[in-house]
Amino acid sequence: MTAAPLIPTSALDGTGNAALVIGLSGGMDSMVLLHALAMFPQARARDLRALHVHHGLHASADDWLLHCETVCATLGVPLRSVRVEVHRDSGDGLEAAARHARHAAFAAELGNGEVLALAHHRDDQAETFLLRALRGSGVDGLAAMRAWRRFARGWLWRPLLGHSRAQLLAYAQVHGLRWIEDPSNSDSRFDRNFLRQQVLPLLGERWPHVHAAVARSAELSAEAADLLAEEDARSLALLRTADANVISREGLQALPPARRARVLRRWIAELDLPSLPAEGIAHIETQVLTARDDADPCFRWHGAELRAWRDLVHAGPLQQSLGAGWSCEWDGATTVSLPDGSVLLLEGASGFGRSLRVHARQGGERITLPGRDHSHTLKHVLQELGVPPWVRERLPLLSDDSGELLAAGDLACSAGFGTWLREHSARLLWQCD
Repeated sequence: MTAAPLIPTSALDGTGNAALVIGLSGGMDSMVLLHALAMFPQARARDLRALHVHHGLHASADDWLLHCETVCATLGVPLRSVRVEVHRDSGDGLEAAARHARHAAFAAELGNGEVLALAHHRDDQAETFLLRALRGSGVDGLAAMRAWRRFARGWLWRPLLGHSRAQLLAYAQVHGLRWIEDPSNSDSRFDRNFLRQQVLPLLGERWPHVHAAVARSAELSAEAADLLAEEDARSLALLRTADANVISREGLQALPPARRARVLRRWIAELDLPSLPAEGIAHIETQVLTARDDADPCFRWHGAELRAWRDLVHAGPLQQSLGAGWSCEWDGATTVSLPDGSVLLLEGASGFGRSLRVHARQGGERITLPGRDHSHTLKHVLQELGVPPWVRERLPLLSDDSGELLAAGDLACSAGFGTWLREHSARLLWQCD
């Protein structure tokens, strides 16, 4: 009996020469992938290596590592092992927590342009599709796992996605491969195991090709998602401003609701912010986008925030304020670090020649601008300048020992301080993360 090659010789054509890394658990699937790639000259030519993530969740975890080391040594494939800590109390469940830890380890180990190869197969794809369908996923989620996608600094490749578990088992038997059986795979308390052991076999009694049919639905969902994504990208491009974190509210509201939701999710993903929760879109629709232009509505989630003001919609990491009553003395000779992570510095001069005070806004401040003969409220000045509320909240102020306001960040300065800066060919800079 012979097993047909699992990976076509053209599989890596057009993917450059970056190194190839196998995610090696020690189970049958990853052992098949290791052997198949070790027998694949194009993979060998790309500095093929294996990476084992040691979760420390099972008493035999050290034995699994030893098995991976033995097999890799036999095949002449370098192996690196990384130990991770799985946060059992993360709230996502042990299975998800282990997956997050594993993917974080993969991302940390992958170099620029390198390809991470994982052993997911067609049966895994069917399980993923059903799990996401049961969670109410849309077409993007039902696209399940892609054969290729961007990952960390490189790529993630699933070369076995078109093969069934039975085909991988046949390959393993023909080549006399040995593997580790993870006892947790038989625990039906895990959703995926329940589907694998009870639901899909029952479906298979009536529909023998259930895995292939469901995997095909995932492929069709992926095609539909790609078409939608192309239009999402075009719509988002029309909303952009010079700041990647800011888009047009009017343009966003002009989109159909379904497209608006997709564009919002794409924008948030491109900013590398946490995915919007299920209730996020509804809150943004009803509470943020429809608010008055002069209001400052905000939606916060998982350390991120989305805010609207005038025709601007802003999204970014949740910003710290300077803190009520915060202040420090500063002579301008060195950079001053602010509590929110931003910095204030004087460029072009060695210092002010005296000590000034950097402080948070308290409200009611007034400033006399260049060319004006009387002072204005800082609030009015910032509004005229079009400074959004989320910037105003963080704005560091610079005052002298008499309490006169000299500058508001690098956005506005008083007439006298402006003259001093010009005379010394200096400028004040407020730099945010």
